[in-house]
Amino acid sequence: MARIGRRDVLAASLALTAPARAQGVGQGSWPGERPITFVVPFPPGGGTDVMVRAMVPYLEKHLAGARFVVGNRPGAGAEVGYTAVATAPPDGLTVGVVIVPSLQTITIERQPRYRLEDFAYLGSVVDDPGGFFVAPDSPVRTLADLAALARSRPGAVSVGTAGIGSDDHLLMIAFQRLTGATLTHVPFAGQAPAVAALLGRHITVSAMNIGESLELMRQGQVRPLAQAAAERGSLAPDLPTFREGGFDTVGGVVRGLVVPAATPAPMRAALERALAAMMEDPGWQADALRLGQPLRAMSGEAFGRFVREEAESLRRLWAEHPWKDA
Repeated sequence: MARIGRRDVLAASLALTAPARAQGVGQGSWPGERPITFVVPFPPGGGTDVMVRAMVPYLEKHLAGARFVVGNRPGAGAEVGYTAVATAPPDGLTVGVVIVPSLQTITIERQPRYRLEDFAYLGSVVDDPGGFFVAPDSPVRTLADLAALARSRPGAVSVGTAGIGSDDHLLMIAFQRLTGATLTHVPFAGQAPAVAALLGRHITVSAMNIGESLELMRQGQVRPLAQAAAERGSLAPDLPTFREGGFDTVGGVVRGLVVPAATPAPMRAALERALAAMMEDPGWQADALRLGQPLRAMSGEAFGRFVREEAESLRRLWAEHPWKDA
């Protein structure tokens, strides 16, 4: 799994038990009889939705007495779902999944109804590197081939992504800057239409995440050129990285969990302990591998710091190269 060895959390036996209840968790309405709503900012069936639904039994296992229900709140590139979590009552009954970098790029592109400070960060779950994919019969075999084609025919090489400001789009921009080539951006509302466009030869390249594309690769529907991971992972050990191809860039998505910022500290701590215990659970690790979910565990503090640092990096990129213009 991509970067699975680098862990910022350490929870070997952190199931929520009597000591947590002594701190106030479990009294009153939480977890009580009402379920915790797990907000997914995308439609059912995508990689994030699959991850969350697979996580629920393990979170319930490590958070005594809790029940979760998944609530899909898609729209506006995840803004609707993020806002739903940020503005929810801070009663411990709402948990959300957020995606880096879309969590930050939305706040840079426009003024949404949430701020990064509106969340308390519980920890990260998945780090799925990006990649470039072509149709099986494409004459482009390597990143060098793609760069040469793009330089020889400015604007003729089209790259499909999951949307403006997505990690796919940012990877395209990075490759464009490294090669000095001019690429044509074609944003789609998700992976499925981008793949359809690629197979229909309407675009040259589809930028997608590796974990979400494993089945497409296995079926021979797409052919990967490279992965934008820092190093090869167990999900795609034979696939070279962008760096190996001579293009020094790393990109992808990091998925993590948040609650409204004002959620009481004992509840936040209990949820963070449950997440940490889940990440150490061999059953979850096996399921994540089976589902193509490359794990990366960070504590709540480390994940919050990561979000803020990435936001600063993205603001600098926006100042130099507003991605809405790309």
